[in-house]
Amino acid sequence: MRKHLVTTVLALSIAAALPGTALIPAVHAQAAPAASLVSPNRYGLPDFGDLVEQVGPAVVNISVVQQQQTAGGQNPFANDPFYDFLRRFGVPMPGFPGQPGMGPRARQGIGSGFIVSHDGYVLTNAHVVAGEDGDAALSEVTVTLIDKREFKAKVVGIDRRTDVALLKIEARDLPVVKIGKADEARVGEWVVAMGSPFGFDNTVTAGIISAKARRLPDETYVPFIQTDVAINPGNSGGPLFNLAGEVIGINSQIYSRSGGFMGISFAIPIDVAMNVKDQLATHGRVQRGRLGIGIQSVDKDLAQSFGLPDARGALVASVEPGSAADKAGIQAGDVVLSLDGKRIDDMADLPRAVGEKRPGTRIRMEIWRDGRSRDVVATLDEMTNDNIAAAPVPSQVENIDAGLGLSVRTLTSQEAAQLQLRGGLVVESVDGAAARAGLRNGDVIIALNNNAVTNVADFRKLVRAAGKRFALLIQRGESRIYVPLRLE
Repeated sequence: MRKHLVTTVLALSIAAALPGTALIPAVHAQAAPAASLVSPNRYGLPDFGDLVEQVGPAVVNISVVQQQQTAGGQNPFANDPFYDFLRRFGVPMPGFPGQPGMGPRARQGIGSGFIVSHDGYVLTNAHVVAGEDGDAALSEVTVTLIDKREFKAKVVGIDRRTDVALLKIEARDLPVVKIGKADEARVGEWVVAMGSPFGFDNTVTAGIISAKARRLPDETYVPFIQTDVAINPGNSGGPLFNLAGEVIGINSQIYSRSGGFMGISFAIPIDVAMNVKDQLATHGRVQRGRLGIGIQSVDKDLAQSFGLPDARGALVASVEPGSAADKAGIQAGDVVLSLDGKRIDDMADLPRAVGEKRPGTRIRMEIWRDGRSRDVVATLDEMTNDNIAAAPVPSQVENIDAGLGLSVRTLTSQEAAQLQLRGGLVVESVDGAAARAGLRNGDVIIALNNNAVTNVADFRKLVRAAGKRFALLIQRGESRIYVPLRLE
């Protein structure tokens, strides 16, 4: 089962193995618009019967058994309120110390999937087969067809960044789904989900597309399709169909306060999933291009600070030394406006555009620097899971003038080395304009309007010369971001 990811108001629940939660779909390719399989019934409402009959045989149930080791014979139920009671009365307890069955425990889960090739390739969610510890190799996966045939499945590969997994069963002449085009799906159109919520095979639910290209917290590679189709634990990995019976997404996640369906669910667009599928089938893993920059969104205040005519693009907050971006001459403070002619409107557009490219690809970017646009060419590295961590420490604190409401101290040489900085100021307290702008204790101020900040005296001069509006480049934890300030 997948644990819920808590946001400020809602819990983002990932549905996979019970108990869990699931989500909704997206799209891929087809030549011309296909005819609808749905017609009005005698009451004038959509009748999905013909659609379900046609697409149902290609939708499968996925059950997973995963072995979980208990550390050093430790009693996994030591904190169970019933354990002592049962032990006192001599009740046999398989799996407890001294009882039969002590040792590795099996975790069971369920999910859904769909067949994409006649020779047995099946798509589902990565979290369905990988489980809580993320190791799909420990899982025994069984795929059950609508005619009750069961097959042991091989996990060909998983991609955690998109939450897509590819399975293979040994069978021939299997029914397959038709692949649609996610970008042609429209907000407001009817869609149908099929899957195994709570283990109830071949369950059908319907609704409409509520929004497209949704960006979820900590997710930059998937422009989710949002729907109001009822999705529950066990639906994860199942298909989302349009009215022509074409798959446009993979049900993946829901927003929920309780862990159950509350009217908002999300699907991975099928074009994203099929790209992952092709790479997993060929290489067993997904290769993604990497620039080596930290970015943030451009709001109205930042656009004005950098002289941008529109509040769009991806603002470069940091550049990793030796990365593709560093070699191409990209600098902190640049705003990426397009990549290979594809317009970058939002920060999330850039990671998707870069991630679609293979390592070694030469890309051309339009960037905004010093009040004008220019072209930059870069050769992409390969995406890895490496992270650079950093952390600050204490020292002497000074107040800053000009009504900023800031108390800061200079970085020590040790801190600067840890953060890979030449210098900067650590924020010790915030009030007034600084607090309204969102500055926090522990932030490290690196630059003001792209002028490096190394000590308090220089910072005061830069603040006085900047006027009523300016942008601070700060480091917060592992990230660098620009914060616009107004002194009015």
